[in-house]
Amino acid sequence: MRPPQDPDRWSRLTAVAGEALAAARAGEDAVAVDLVTGYLSGSPEGNEEIRELVLLLFAECSSMVSALGSGGATPVKMQVFDEDGNEVQIDDADPPVRTAIRALLAEVHGDQDAASEQIEIALANGAPQELATVVLQALRWTLKLAIECETRDLPVAPWITASLDDQP
Repeated sequence: MRPPQDPDRWSRLTAVAGEALAAARAGEDAVAVDLVTGYLSGSPEGNEEIRELVLLLFAECSSMVSALGSGGATPVKMQVFDEDGNEVQIDDADPPVRTAIRALLAEVHGDQDAASEQIEIALANGAPQELATVVLQALRWTLKLAIECETRDLPVAPWITASLDDQP
């Protein structure tokens, strides 16, 4: 995802995303989701900013997946698990999880329009809890990928690194 034309908006989005990542890393999922959905939905361009922020997270995930897959010893594999820890086929996952997976896969394959379309579907048709699930998936994947990239000394966006620096 390219930064928005407005540098103040870009700063705001990365600041909110960074705070949400820090909260998610601390295990405060509800706080993390509220930072994204609650804070941004109160702005004049609420849904648009939520869409941009989630797409920003997926774009960063895509970059990290590419870095991990480029000559890495361990390939990147997308898996979905149920509450009991059993692997679930992507098409059998809950609808918001499928939406998140499809958005991430579209980003990984360079199809930003399809990724954006998936997020639009979640914003337009999903209940608040479904949107929260998509946001939480994006945050969790960003965290896991960032930690793995840092472990392998691979690049991570500076705003992500900064949001994780204060964490254990």
